[in-house]
Amino acid sequence: MEFVDTHCHFYLNDFDEDRDEVLQASISANVNTLLLPNINRETIIPMIKVCRTYPKHCYPMLGLHPSDVNSNYQEELDYILNQYDSELYLAIGEVGIDLYWDKTYINEQIMAFKQQIDFALLHDLPLIIHSRKSFAEILHVLNEYPKANFKGIFHCFSGDINQAKKVIEKGFYLGIGGTLTYKNSGIQEVVKQIPLRYLVLETDAPFLTPVPYRGKRNQSNYIPLISEQLAKLKNISIDEVAQITSTNAKHLFKL
Repeated sequence: MEFVDTHCHFYLNDFDEDRDEVLQASISANVNTLLLPNINRETIIPMIKVCRTYPKHCYPMLGLHPSDVNSNYQEELDYILNQYDSELYLAIGEVGIDLYWDKTYINEQIMAFKQQIDFALLHDLPLIIHSRKSFAEILHVLNEYPKANFKGIFHCFSGDINQAKKVIEKGFYLGIGGTLTYKNSGIQEVVKQIPLRYLVLETDAPFLTPVPYRGKRNQSNYIPLISEQLAKLKNISIDEVAQITSTNAKHLFKL
């Protein structure tokens, strides 16, 4: 049995004191592959350092997080995309639109998102999309590319069944994480109706920790807790969840 954590910020300072131990705990929990999305220019160096320290387990992505988009986004984005190395980065992420905290730079967020979509399409890379309180805006942007062959993940998917179907129709997987274990998240009913072939597992560590560790630091060795909940909802074995979601991830990222 093997799991893939398709989204974790393992390079953040939260792990500086015990990164080796956390990785070993993940490997012991059969979470052997950790995929690391970027946030901004400052996170590139620590992210690459972690991936070079653990080259058999950690793989980087490249992108500008929507919450880090502001009036000087173009300079930031140009710097980030100029770091692209086809031998190193396996996706463009984490990108998208976030209207939860602040709507001040919504136009800049949209423009930055479009540029990163263009870059992903040019280089045939998956997109890892952040869509917090912005599904309609995200879909509107994607609809501007009617002939695009999208691939990627809607990170931490939290929409309804109709939105889930639209995501799948666009060519994306649904990223399922710790919120699946939250009683009032609503994602449980959606997951019941979506075939496993459209799902991948993620933690978003150190954030969105699953029950029973909610409120504490999240880490990749908690992926089996998410898998266990998914298996219960689907009335299948954890082994089947691991096999199918890992196959999905490896196919998407060409691992």
